[in-house]
Amino acid sequence: MPSIKKWNLFIYFVIFMVLSTAGKAVKLVTDYWWFQELGFTEIFTKTLSAQLALGIGAAVLAWAVLLLNWRSARRARRKPFIIFGPEVSVAGPFQQLGEIGPLVDALMLFAILAGGVLIGSWSAGHWESTLKFFHASSFGWNDPVFGRDAGFYVFQVPFLKFLYHYALTVTVLSMLVSVAMHAAGRLIVIVPGGFEAAPAVKTHFAVLGGCLALLVAFHFQFAMFDLLHFQREIAPGAGYSQLNAFLPGLKVLRVVAVLAALLLWASPWFADARILFGAILLLVGGTILARVYAQVVQKFEVAPNELVREEPFIRLGIENTRRAYGLDGAQELEFDPQENLDAAALQRNHLTLNNIRLWEHRPLRTTYSQLQEIRTYYDFLDADNDRYVVDGEYRQVMLSMRELVPESLPSRIWINEHLTYTHGYGLCLGPVNQISAEGLPEFFIKDIPPKSSTNIRVTRPEIYYGESRTKYAITNTLAKEFDYPSGDENVYSDYAGKGGVPAGGLLRRILFAVRFGELKILFSKDITPGSRFLYYRSVRERMDQCAPFLRFDNDPYVVISKEGRLFWMVDGYSITDRYPYSENVQGLNYIRNSVKATIDAYDGAVTLYVADPSDPIVKTYSGIFPGIFQPLDAMPEDLRSHIRYPQTLLDIQARIFAVYHMTDPQIFYNKEDLWKIPLRTAGGRSEVMQPYYTIMKLAGVGNREEFILMVPFTPSNKENMIAWMAARCDAPNYGKLLVYNFPKQKLVYGPQQIESRIDQDADISKQLTLWNQGGSRVERGSLLVIPVDQSLLYVQPLYLEASGGGLPELKRVIAAYGNSIAMEENLELCLDRIFGGGGRRPRAAGSAAASGADDLSGLAREARDRFEKAQAAARRGDWSSFGDEMQAVRRILEKLAGKR
Repeated sequence: MPSIKKWNLFIYFVIFMVLSTAGKAVKLVTDYWWFQELGFTEIFTKTLSAQLALGIGAAVLAWAVLLLNWRSARRARRKPFIIFGPEVSVAGPFQQLGEIGPLVDALMLFAILAGGVLIGSWSAGHWESTLKFFHASSFGWNDPVFGRDAGFYVFQVPFLKFLYHYALTVTVLSMLVSVAMHAAGRLIVIVPGGFEAAPAVKTHFAVLGGCLALLVAFHFQFAMFDLLHFQREIAPGAGYSQLNAFLPGLKVLRVVAVLAALLLWASPWFADARILFGAILLLVGGTILARVYAQVVQKFEVAPNELVREEPFIRLGIENTRRAYGLDGAQELEFDPQENLDAAALQRNHLTLNNIRLWEHRPLRTTYSQLQEIRTYYDFLDADNDRYVVDGEYRQVMLSMRELVPESLPSRIWINEHLTYTHGYGLCLGPVNQISAEGLPEFFIKDIPPKSSTNIRVTRPEIYYGESRTKYAITNTLAKEFDYPSGDENVYSDYAGKGGVPAGGLLRRILFAVRFGELKILFSKDITPGSRFLYYRSVRERMDQCAPFLRFDNDPYVVISKEGRLFWMVDGYSITDRYPYSENVQGLNYIRNSVKATIDAYDGAVTLYVADPSDPIVKTYSGIFPGIFQPLDAMPEDLRSHIRYPQTLLDIQARIFAVYHMTDPQIFYNKEDLWKIPLRTAGGRSEVMQPYYTIMKLAGVGNREEFILMVPFTPSNKENMIAWMAARCDAPNYGKLLVYNFPKQKLVYGPQQIESRIDQDADISKQLTLWNQGGSRVERGSLLVIPVDQSLLYVQPLYLEASGGGLPELKRVIAAYGNSIAMEENLELCLDRIFGGGGRRPRAAGSAAASGADDLSGLAREARDRFEKAQAAARRGDWSSFGDEMQAVRRILEKLAGKR
């Protein structure tokens, strides 16, 4: 076999590396321009430098160690190795590898090079834990077991574990390289009854084995640290048996591992295999004994007296879990529901009643799509809750952006998709509670260009950055850029924003062509040096790319600034799963909504604001990336007034609080007062209720209505309500948690019980059955629990939609109070029925559903219109609509009789 030149293999390896990394290099350069455009080059350069330093340093060190072992294995071949068996044979200088020797060496060198690259690539991924190690902040709380600050486990232990795994990987690979080399040189051979190895091989493996045993000692040390966030059924963290049996065992094993390493290193001088096997036996046997001893202590000492033994550890778990999830500052109040609402109370709380959400996300999005998409390539991807001062009144509203969906373009040629159709346009905004006479939502802002009927104006309606998964766009080209449709014609515009990376000269064009895999970028005459490439346009993708060290909410929402610009607001979270003695939920045991981010929908500018300066994790990131974060006070007031408590965060906190409101260790141990979040019926199936936004006056703490996020609780095995939690969203009380506890000896209907009572109501059940026939389908919205003064009002909207899909109409509203249930066309009529006409609330401006309600002639006209609709329905055989219209006529006649 011809000799293979090592340098040729090395050249092939270099060529392979260049080709495999060329695409990454192009992406790296264009990403740098993107960070430069945002003003976040500090994030890019520090992240990249940390990755390069770790990757190159780890690879070079791994190569050095592996090559050292390779050379040691090659040197071992020089000495003769006499093998005793049925026949005596000799290996070493007298038994060379022959022609395959260079091939074996070359293949091993190639494997070492590849292994070093893989280790370096893996190490580069630990840049974040490395930077946090060197910029660690204090949590201000020391654990009671090792006396270390919680920040040690959050910031320093992950980096130390990385070093441990790195050393372990290199040691194991060194052993594999050595085994392969020694076996190829016949210095390890199979003989009857086992293996035989040369003395040099035994020395080599004794050294490596000692290193491995020393690493096992570090493994036992990390196992000791891991006990602090060990998840037990009774409570999180280490308990009595872990600390009094397993922990001492780990300490002993740590010493045993060090002794095993010393014995292994000493074994070549004593030439006694029993020392080697004794070291291994000590490690394996000690580990088994430690576990068995811990189980014996748990079974015979802890289990018979579990509460007594575990009480201090249960208390520790309760305190730290509440602290880790931000529940330690929750204010608990008593709420004794009374059935004493009257007309005066409803008048006092008219702002609460005017802001009860009747429109839900899914039917509203579908309705917006039917009424306001205008063109097929637009779509309303989401609907968000927020609040605005509308014509002087504090109102809860729903907003939905009209975004461009390239997949729906009539012609998906490259110019259309990337140069012409570059952005969405405008939004729909309307009150959460108003219904037109046709059962459709009312609008404060609608159409293209946006038309407003209130004081809220949109002056910059273009949406270049949104929730749509649009790819790159190229603006300021010679091609016409579509702005918005106007009748049968289109209006075109030029992008005037600062967003995007300038196209520049030929080199940039080449790199962008490679980046996006499109040669047209290189040859298109429409692209000029002044053109701009807009990429990472999805809000979530933009934030993940911009600040990969944070976790961002899946539900960004839009805010209209006082100048009429559109901004996306995104909640960023600091999380970890390393907080001592805290319950692990969804892979984390500590969370803070530490960052609020804004993204300009027009030019993509990103600003990161610190929402929780007390959070040690965001403090650490602020130290790593100085100047990147701004204080929340620096956010413009018109945007800051729209920050809201995240639903994701309250949902996690509520699930934790359902268990950890029990602060007495004995009650917690017995699970005497376990709560749950109630179920709701949606689409014919039951699902856990999500926290919902509303505007209301908080009993006992507030003297005015405010925007809150709330969720109810029921006992774990019952359906009556036991408490509700609220997160305040308005300044100066933003972020404060309130828990209203109900008397345990009093029955308060829960959402499921109210739904059951609705199902049992003969009139409602009959009407729902009628609607669900004849090609239509009824969808029941979420049942909302609305505290009003010291009473509870339950409200549920009903939507009617064609079975094959169509335009959902808000057909009825169901309200329940005490033992009374009413189903009417709107909430106002429900309150009239329940409170005998004295519960009429002040009407929101622009409510078409209630138009003419105080006017006799208006009521008469409405009765005539309804009767004519009923006759038309009867003629076409639509008995569902006929029954609906005749019921409406009956109610109008009752109102007329009452007025006379």
